[in-house]
Parts: sequence; structure tokens; C-alpha cells
Amino acid sequence: MAVLKVTGENFQKEVVESDQPVLLDFWATWCGPCKMLSPVVEALSEELTDVKVGKVNVDEEMDLASKFQVMAIPTLLVIKNGEVVNTSVGVKSKNDIIKMLSE
Repeated sequence: MAVLKVTGENFQKEVVESDQPVLLDFWATWCGPCKMLSPVVEALSEELTDVKVGKVNVDEEMDLASKFQVMAIPTLLVIKNGEVVNTSVGVKSKNDIIKMLSE
């Protein structure tokens, strides 16, 4: 499944009401570490069939970044049943992200 662009408009439907866990990547176009993490997130979106993967551009979606108190990027959130169950800041390996999803 392709990475979903998550916005304030589709957040409720795509994340809160999702029947699958959601991996959210908070990023920005100017962020070097975000560019390093992006191919990993893209690969996971193709490999994992039981997880929805979304990206939130913090420059375009400041309200969502504020809601989740994103102070540094890249920030990854794992959301299950509308609740944040895991958070990570900085570049992570594919295996570390998979571990986050299984916790």
C-alpha cells in the first residue's frame, strides 16, 4: 500500500477510525534526517499489509504536529485504536520500526 498523506482533513477517518495500526511519520522537506528515513518508511508501506503508513508534513499540518507535541523531526508515532502507543524521534532502522509496531 502506498504511503498516505495525512492531513487535518483526513486524520479522523484515516488514523483515528482505522481498523489497522497506523505508523505516522512527521517530516519536512528541508529536514535531512527525514530524507534519510523516507525510503525506509516507503519500503515498510509496501511490505507491511497489516499496518497503514502515513506521512504528516509539519510545515503544512502545524495543528497535527502541535496536537502530538512534535518538537523534533523525524518523529514516528504508532497509533492503535486512536491512541498513541509508541513514539520515536530521529532516524531508525527498518527493524527498529518493525519492533515499535509490535510493542
